[in-house]
Amino acid sequence: MNHPFVNNSSNRKIDPCRRRGGNIKPDGSPNFNDRVEIGPTDLAFNEWEELGIAIPNLTSMREFRLERIKAELVKRDLAGVVLFDPLNIRYATDTTNMQVWITHNYGRACFVAASGYMVLFDFHNCEHLSAHLPLVKEVRGGASFFYFETADQTDHHAKKFAKVIQDLMQTHAGDNKRLAVDKIEIAGLRALDALGLEVTNGQEVMELARLVKGPDEIKAMRCSLASTEISMQLMKEATRPGISENDVWSVMHAENIRRGGEWIECRLLSSGPRTNPWFQESGPRVMQNGELLAFDTDLIGPYGICADLSRTWMIGDQAPSAEQKRLYRVAYDHIKYNESILKPGMTFEEVTKQSQPLEDEFRAGRYGVLMHGVGLCDEYPSIRYPEDYDEHGYNGEIVAGMTLCVEAYMGSENGGEGVKLEDQVLITEDGVENITRFPFESDLLA
Repeated sequence: MNHPFVNNSSNRKIDPCRRRGGNIKPDGSPNFNDRVEIGPTDLAFNEWEELGIAIPNLTSMREFRLERIKAELVKRDLAGVVLFDPLNIRYATDTTNMQVWITHNYGRACFVAASGYMVLFDFHNCEHLSAHLPLVKEVRGGASFFYFETADQTDHHAKKFAKVIQDLMQTHAGDNKRLAVDKIEIAGLRALDALGLEVTNGQEVMELARLVKGPDEIKAMRCSLASTEISMQLMKEATRPGISENDVWSVMHAENIRRGGEWIECRLLSSGPRTNPWFQESGPRVMQNGELLAFDTDLIGPYGICADLSRTWMIGDQAPSAEQKRLYRVAYDHIKYNESILKPGMTFEEVTKQSQPLEDEFRAGRYGVLMHGVGLCDEYPSIRYPEDYDEHGYNGEIVAGMTLCVEAYMGSENGGEGVKLEDQVLITEDGVENITRFPFESDLLA
């Protein structure tokens, strides 16, 4: 398979079905065919090897993340944090369990003490899913107190859970009654309050812990991006007039799963007149020759790492129009300029003020942010356009180790098609590195 965004000089032929030898996979996980943990497939490992991409060490990545959480807890004099958000649980424990289902049924939780002692409250009979993780010191049940699960017994179960958390705090933090919680059912919050615990904002703790990526997280992100970009290329090859948007979008889903990816958060793909305004999702529309196709991956790939890239390309063999080229060039110049200004030490307000201004015709349909953080999903911070800063902007600073998605949508308020572009970048000690390899469209930039 030839991919234009990588070096294809190698003549090695790798069978994607070949099982890797040895007892340990390149990321340090066991090479056991019947293991419970999910992860990259042999196809992904082989492609990464061919591309020369370094593989993360999962033990080091997990330890780095726990140290980040501990540091944020100590900084705030907190006894610990209770997590219900499955992405925060994933960050703390590196466990997965029905991730999308759990986002709307809070059946899992995690307690992390400031000392680093970690208790996972998993779903019914799921203790085996984290048995391979030494940082998880205990696995318990009892975190389910949402109405579907507990109905008129919700308060009872919430009080039992709150008492367990109180006991853990006393055991691991003594008299400290300060507790961070990210998200919780109302009954659970009231039960914690009734015990006299001082509940603070756990989302702040976790977003700031997740802000700086360690060396192995960055390797994992490069792996996820590489798999996503291969999937994008296959989706591009499948794009042709006469088939539906869903036909094309389904390729991305299938190829993500083949490589050990996990899910796609949105279905932001549209064609022709549906590209303006933005945020129309993939549907049954049959695509036509000479139209634009635009999409945003919003993809959770291997290792649970988000690959959030946007591209726009032509459908069929018709040459792009002058208007299509104009829209594409404006979007391309916008993200490239805004990438170029990034460096450690800038405040979010400085990024906003120094960003490339939007032309009048694109302001009404502008994207919600200039750029945002990215890791296990879209993360802190959201950096706003000047038009939105007074209402939605906030303080913060660009620091080395952050990863950001720089994006733009250009759709004229006068109608016609629109263009969506987005790259993923790493803030380095002296500037920025674009870690996206997928090419832009030469015919639209000509």
